[in-house]
Amino acid sequence: MSKKPEQRFDVLVVGGGPAGIAASASAAECGLRVGIVDDNPDLGGQIWRGESSAHAPEAAQWVERLRAARVQVCSGMRVFHHLEPHTLLAEGPDLCQLRYQKLILATGARERFLPFPGWTLPNVMGAGGLQALVKSGLPIAGKRVVVAGSGPLLLAVAAYLRGHGAEIPIICEQASRASLARFGLALLGQPAKVKQGFSLRRDLSGIPYVANCWPTAALGRRTLESVVISRASGTEEIPCDYLACGFHLIPNTELAALLGCSIHQGYVKVDNFQQTSVSGVFCAGEPTSIGGLDLSLVEGQIAGLAAAGRGEDAKKLFGKRHRLQKFARLLDRTFALRAELRSLPLAETIVCRCEDVTHGRVNQYRSWRAAKLHTRCGMGPCQGRVCGPATQFLFDWIPDSVRPPIFPARLENLAAIESNPELQHTELTGAI
Repeated sequence: MSKKPEQRFDVLVVGGGPAGIAASASAAECGLRVGIVDDNPDLGGQIWRGESSAHAPEAAQWVERLRAARVQVCSGMRVFHHLEPHTLLAEGPDLCQLRYQKLILATGARERFLPFPGWTLPNVMGAGGLQALVKSGLPIAGKRVVVAGSGPLLLAVAAYLRGHGAEIPIICEQASRASLARFGLALLGQPAKVKQGFSLRRDLSGIPYVANCWPTAALGRRTLESVVISRASGTEEIPCDYLACGFHLIPNTELAALLGCSIHQGYVKVDNFQQTSVSGVFCAGEPTSIGGLDLSLVEGQIAGLAAAGRGEDAKKLFGKRHRLQKFARLLDRTFALRAELRSLPLAETIVCRCEDVTHGRVNQYRSWRAAKLHTRCGMGPCQGRVCGPATQFLFDWIPDSVRPPIFPARLENLAAIESNPELQHTELTGAI
């Protein structure tokens, strides 16, 4: 086997979204050798993906800071294994060892999916997933798209799709009217959020935004044809071409857990300087709390400055972060999932899409581990990223371990680890 590439950094940032970009630029501007690694071909994450500088001037400014600071961008590379202290393995065109003195995790979040009859039909997609496909060139003009689930992402996605010619017959929000009203009142003290709200309201003018409303079934023979929704007046079937559905966001904490970082109530636990329980490992953005773009940028800056030893400069951002963290807590309260959603899946409804495991099968067990051992739930290519949060909500199960590889990896790279004495530091068992 030929020797694989190796990269060395003073600070390595995993994740190329807003938090990762801010962390990288802030650390590099202190004179350190900084690398940022992301599995997408371009930086920006979901929120800035495919946006031109005209539509996202803030993104352009941060990317320019990144370039000016000479941050080394390792795009198209996915970190899948913690080899040893201060070393990660990433898969791109080649297997690459990423060595670092300080590490910043900015791994973002993903949509939470809940199973209901028909949710595996073609054209039933995550709200953010459909938006990403449209950004990548999927034609959406003239298509009817029902947007449903929970959280502010629904509004942003609906506005984006409408702006690209989609017809949005309804936006279904499972949160109650009372929760949304309290949310609106709480935002009055945050002028920037109020401005964003008015902008979205203008973009979504004429589209019904219905609270206490959620999908109960997706119908179609070979692909999606209509969606059945539950609302105060009863159930209603709505013809559509796509269902964009997501029940708020789930932080990506797998790499943090693999590194031994403490996880509390689903989030990576950090101190005032965004440092985790593992010395020299920092975390910023959605893995620490689902708080949106502004909080991610501030946390990224604090983490970058702290990793560079500029604690006093980082402290200057603590007040702003504290104000934005209030918004994160407000989001959690407002869009907490209602108990009625636990009754959506039928016995024959698929829960684990990778292994075709039904609700009726997993419902026989009392823990995630037992269901995994007996049904292979969570052992497919997504490694429980979809069914794990779903079963956590449905049954109050907590995944009990994270093992490498945390993402599917090519067999040649797994074999390289086993055959190379320099890479044999931990056992690879997660993909079995």
